[in-house]
Amino acid sequence: MKYISNKNTTFIVAASTIITSTILLNIQTVFAADDKKTAPKPALTVTLTQPQASTLPLKLSANGSIAAWQEAAIGSEAQGLRLSELRADVGDRVQKGQLLAVFASEGIEADIAQARAALAEAEVAATAAAQDADRARAIQATGALSAQQVSQLLNAELSAKARVQTAKAQIASQQVRLKNTRVLAPDSGIISARMASLGSIGGGDMFRLIRQGRLEWRAEVTAAELARIAVGTGVQVQINGGAVIKGKVRLIAPTVDAQTRNALVYVSLGDVSSQNVKPGLFATGNFELGQTNGVTLPQSAIVMRDGFAYVYPVGSDNRVSQLKVQIGRTVGDRVEILSKLATDAKVVAVGAGFLNDGDLVRIAAAPGTTPIAGPAKATAATPAASK
Repeated sequence: MKYISNKNTTFIVAASTIITSTILLNIQTVFAADDKKTAPKPALTVTLTQPQASTLPLKLSANGSIAAWQEAAIGSEAQGLRLSELRADVGDRVQKGQLLAVFASEGIEADIAQARAALAEAEVAATAAAQDADRARAIQATGALSAQQVSQLLNAELSAKARVQTAKAQIASQQVRLKNTRVLAPDSGIISARMASLGSIGGGDMFRLIRQGRLEWRAEVTAAELARIAVGTGVQVQINGGAVIKGKVRLIAPTVDAQTRNALVYVSLGDVSSQNVKPGLFATGNFELGQTNGVTLPQSAIVMRDGFAYVYPVGSDNRVSQLKVQIGRTVGDRVEILSKLATDAKVVAVGAGFLNDGDLVRIAAAPGTTPIAGPAKATAATPAASK
């Protein structure tokens, strides 16, 4: 080949080199653009979580009603007397011995005065009879009085003493009637019902009292579950308003209902004076039976679809797979996973509800946490999605 060294030829060769380089650069740009168009885009940016071994409480749920621990019936034996005062009403908290009602006592006070007069008369007669008997005993040996007369005088003394005792018994009886005109609380507690009305005639129940203000929860438990509960077991009872009250099993019914096959469990509640808890309310509760170990995930990682629970593990290719799981107890913001799930599995923590099986995702760290190491291709997917 002959070398040409003139200036024109050198210019032509240089121009050809520039054109060739430009063409090659354009070809590379086109291929890069095609690669960009064909690269898959992540469907969602997600954070990851892993299953966590947790200690979970073992509980038994039941339903039942709130009832009074013991309810006392308060009445009066003041038969035939008119009720003159009522000093207690439904809902009042009363103390033992507190005055609740008063019956008219004028007639009884008059009877007591009459009985006392009869006693005084009987005592005078008894004194005279005792004196006659003493004289009879003194002259009995002289024969001045016959044996019959002496016997009559001695018997008269005994009769007079008996009449004194009768008069005293009459006074005591009238004093009991007077005492019964004042109706007192037999124990401290809360008045739950009032049947008496002002001006009514005494007789029958007047009030009902929740003794000591104590309430209990009467839970219905199936016969199969009854063996898991023991006296003293802790219970958490939830009232309709959402308030949770702690209690303990006081008594387990000795029989099972033949119709429902359920048994009653009596749970003593704690102090409910500050809560709006009333007898007759429906309540649900959980018997605390101990603790067990389990695997949990955050609630946000569980997706409910068509009545089933799913989680979304992320594979090495940054794609998610839809995995059906069986869930158990819920404690706080975590849910027990009963199905087999590897402890090192990386599961979508937030946003799983927007994903489908096979979707490509981009891994992001949760705010304020150390990011879970994502699959190897996660870094490559990020620039593709950001461009």
